[in-house]
Amino acid sequence: MTLRVSRRIMFAAPFIAATSAVEGRAETAEGDFYAFLVGVRRDAIGRGIRASTVDLALRNAQFLPHVIELDRKQPERVLTFTQYMAKVITPQRKEDARRQLAENRVLLDAISRRYNVEPNIIVALWGLESDFGRLPGNIPTISALATLTYDGRRGAYFRSELIAALRILDQGHIRVEDMVGSWAGAMGQPQFMPSSFLDYAVDYDGDGRRDIWNSRGDVLASIANYIRGLGWRGGQSWGQDVLLPNGFNPGFAGLNARRPTGEWSRLGVRSIDAGPLAGRESEASLVMPEGANGPALLVYANFRAIMKWNPSTYFAVSVGYLADSMARG
Repeated sequence: MTLRVSRRIMFAAPFIAATSAVEGRAETAEGDFYAFLVGVRRDAIGRGIRASTVDLALRNAQFLPHVIELDRKQPERVLTFTQYMAKVITPQRKEDARRQLAENRVLLDAISRRYNVEPNIIVALWGLESDFGRLPGNIPTISALATLTYDGRRGAYFRSELIAALRILDQGHIRVEDMVGSWAGAMGQPQFMPSSFLDYAVDYDGDGRRDIWNSRGDVLASIANYIRGLGWRGGQSWGQDVLLPNGFNPGFAGLNARRPTGEWSRLGVRSIDAGPLAGRESEASLVMPEGANGPALLVYANFRAIMKWNPSTYFAVSVGYLADSMARG
């Protein structure tokens, strides 16, 4: 059946009296999005979320066809590593990153001391996730997650995230009308999924709310807390560009192949200036994002932490490159 975006189910005081009628409609109109929300309401309340919170959150929830289109759309063109880096690590972004690092230096230094994550890494993640807060997304999170849950392609995952989003509202961290983000439900300036918010978001400014949408302190501290929780090791490198000897076996590459740094040296791997490998990291993997004829990098445990944030080699390298550009700048 065709779902009209303009149609809304009213979850409010009269809702309880109308529940049986709506449930009856669900039996005769299987697949109706607004009847589906009745089950979400029941599930959320059964998990201890207040009925008043759920009713307010679902009152204006809408089915968003564009979200389904985005979820199913395949990229028309796959970027090479070199093209991706040129698109993401632009001169303007590097300049903006250095400026944000300088302008927020006192705050970042304090957060760095608390979480043992370097300021340039925090800024790099912030910049790549939302362009330093300028592009956090404007799609209502509840509607996006409800749409994706209803669609069913990854229904169990998105239903769990929807319940987590309702819990965030119930805890009073943000108003439902202000809870916005990406089409996939990633929220605020760090683009946290709701479950990540519950696990890692921080009330750094002490106002009683974990506000990753508007509070600069909460945003930056939450990024630091999250990457630390994923295994970041302060004071250690994420990786480095390297040179490979002629005839090097590309079969040695891959994140599953870990070798002591000394062994990579014995295989002829050298730093980009052709010197010996530096760094105190004991174990490394070789990454070749464009295959045998492209660039090569040795990456360490911190690279794996970034990959847990976003399981994309391109993204992880871009975080490292942007962070390094601030260190050099």
